[in-house]
Amino acid sequence: MAKAEPAEILTVNGREVRISHPDKLYFARDVKLTKIELVRYYLAIAPGALNGIQDRPLVLKRFVHGAEGEAFYQKRAPDHPEWMRTVTLSFPSGRSAQEIVVDDEAGLAWVVNLGCVELHPHPVRSADLDHPDELRVDLDPGPGVAWANVRRVALEVKALLEEMHLRGWPKTSGSRGMHIYARLHPRWTFTEVRRAALALSRAIERRAPRLATSSWWKEERHGVFLDYNQNAKDRTTCSAYSVRPTPDARVSAPLDWSEVADCDPADFTVQTMPRRFAEIGDRHAGMDRSPGSLEKLLELADRDEAAGLADAPWPPHFRKMQGEAPRVRPSRARKKMPLIVVANSPDKNAALAGLERWKKKHAAAASHLAEDDVLVDSMRGRYSTWTRIRVNLRHVPESIRPNQEPPDPDDVPTPRK
Repeated sequence: MAKAEPAEILTVNGREVRISHPDKLYFARDVKLTKIELVRYYLAIAPGALNGIQDRPLVLKRFVHGAEGEAFYQKRAPDHPEWMRTVTLSFPSGRSAQEIVVDDEAGLAWVVNLGCVELHPHPVRSADLDHPDELRVDLDPGPGVAWANVRRVALEVKALLEEMHLRGWPKTSGSRGMHIYARLHPRWTFTEVRRAALALSRAIERRAPRLATSSWWKEERHGVFLDYNQNAKDRTTCSAYSVRPTPDARVSAPLDWSEVADCDPADFTVQTMPRRFAEIGDRHAGMDRSPGSLEKLLELADRDEAAGLADAPWPPHFRKMQGEAPRVRPSRARKKMPLIVVANSPDKNAALAGLERWKKKHAAAASHLAEDDVLVDSMRGRYSTWTRIRVNLRHVPESIRPNQEPPDPDDVPTPRK
């Protein structure tokens, strides 16, 4: 029997934090990073990371098999040291759970040891779990959308927030998009904050109709999607300085607005961020000093409703909301956008390989596809994530449209009992 790998004990803030399997590779493709190196990265930029998660309930997104393995979400706090804190958070389903709250560097190291490559805080503080203190604008570019267009939309968001008497704080998502946060006085409910975010998204779409969209349904989107539903209760985004599971160990990097027009997300990685942090500090250090009001954005929402705009779709696991437009995919409602599923897998590369097999098998149909006809969805269940790939056959002549076949692969994670 092989010997168990010895743990490494770190002393952080006077507390001992046990790092199990410290030499386990968490990144092994473009860069090689072990678990202990990931922990040391977070400790090197701890003031910045804590600024985004401190005193907030945390959903644990755990990559126990490394950043290239399947992740799962854990809302309920696992066994934890007595010095770790929890709060009880309620969810739209009616359930509730005790979630971990990180207060200091020791807690940060402890959650990273669990395999939390990314950090996913809720937009509320532990003293008031019903009133967010953060508006989150998530810019999600569609297939083939240039990074320059993401930056242009971000600058439109900055201008609109300023008109609404709010200050935006931008950061790269660490993937292909950008996040812009605005601190709020915690006076408004999740429903009101989401309503304000929807009004903002629609306003940006009106200002930059060729660049931005507020459409929830992927088959109707173009350009950069402003995901207003990230402000619904129980939704989280990765916080500043989070490491993303990309081959180059990219980081969600806080920016000054002067950097947005020329920034490249590939410049911000686990290797480069500690030096940047040491030289310039945390670009979001002043965020808590400038909370603002949602009143003007809610007035904008009132005007949209008066003009006949109904509420937009909520995430699928939410109950039907008052005033919400029909939660029916447009292709199903109009029967004009035939969609088929070609792959489901926890391994995105396996799903993409399945897409290539489908294209080879149906070469004539595939030759008619536009870039945005291939929809790659990151699906999130209660505990697991997987990649679903669909193909929109709208541009394929009906005479050669393939029928729905069993997806290949079709590895949707089984819900845990």
